[in-house]
Amino acid sequence: MNKIRDIGLSCAIVCVAANSMNAQASIQVKNTQNFARNEIVSLSINQLKTYLGKNKADDLRIKDAQNNYQVIQWIDNDGDGKNDELLFQAKVDAKKTNSYTIIADSKTSVPESKLTTYSRLVPERVDDYTWENDKIAFRVYGPKGQAEALAGVKGSTLSSGVDIWFKRTEKSVINEWYKGYLTDPMYYHKDTRGEGYDPYHVGDSRGTGGIGIWKDEKLQVSQNFTSSKTIAEGPLRTIFELTYAPWSEFGVKETKRISLDLGSNFSKFESSFDVEKPAPNYTVGISLHKNEGESKLNDKAGYYLHWEKIDDAFVGEGIVINPKIIQKSVAHKSETPDQSNLLVVTKPQKKLTYYAGFAWQKSGQIQTQKDWETLLQKQTQIVANPLLITVK
Repeated sequence: MNKIRDIGLSCAIVCVAANSMNAQASIQVKNTQNFARNEIVSLSINQLKTYLGKNKADDLRIKDAQNNYQVIQWIDNDGDGKNDELLFQAKVDAKKTNSYTIIADSKTSVPESKLTTYSRLVPERVDDYTWENDKIAFRVYGPKGQAEALAGVKGSTLSSGVDIWFKRTEKSVINEWYKGYLTDPMYYHKDTRGEGYDPYHVGDSRGTGGIGIWKDEKLQVSQNFTSSKTIAEGPLRTIFELTYAPWSEFGVKETKRISLDLGSNFSKFESSFDVEKPAPNYTVGISLHKNEGESKLNDKAGYYLHWEKIDDAFVGEGIVINPKIIQKSVAHKSETPDQSNLLVVTKPQKKLTYYAGFAWQKSGQIQTQKDWETLLQKQTQIVANPLLITVK
């Protein structure tokens, strides 16, 4: 009897130990706002320390309350070969809390996403850097493009403004559009496939989200980026960095980190500055093109709206920024081409963070200027009130 009892006790100890190795962690995601949220959630390595102390990162899976496995993405933010955070997507109703579970499950594959974010340098079109998700796409211009522009090569672009591509498909278009460009330079400037196109003119304007320094009623700006580095591209978030040669009379050296999440109409811009002498401000802009659109400036809430017709449909462009750092804003109109910009002048600081984005009427995401303003207002609340994440 004692032997049987001892065997049973030993089994109990082993079973408890096994269960502790597979112990589940609970994630609570709380939405404090009065509208539903569909966002990418980040868990830091510190929040996952208990799990990773006992299990392999490759075995980690996340399930929702209905036991559905979630798409996940690991991010190495500093390029040291080690994961810094884990992403998954949370859809949380207004004023609700969702529960998720972290488990070790090497036998079940992580679900593949039908949608994705994506970014890359594009040497086949000089050296654009382009990024996209399921809703929008952007591009900026590199050093080879700058050299060609200064040499007078036709079709080249000398600009640190941000170009936007109008999409009306959820699929990734960057590679396909640039491939088409190789045989037809107008390929992505025509909306012939029902996917969208690029009718947006940047020139020397700020495009949608470019920056500068506003002084004496003039905007001092950088030229094209000098180098780029892709940090992450995957189903939930793409991240990359651009560097710029010193610009303006203040000798500003800028490193710009840009990220875009799946499902968002806004890229996140984080510009870090080193200066030879103090700058009076950093100014974020949106091109007003030929001053035929409508602008709305809201310093109190920290969002800025431009609504204009391009070809046969409307597009809304916008900026969201912390209202505490704003000096002033202005819809600056000029007779000089590309110098009419909506300008948001911010207090000088070591690092400037803001969001810039857009929505195209033909994408089906918006139909009216009011629709676009509602999206901007929601983005201000999303930035000011992040989803509350608790890991137990």
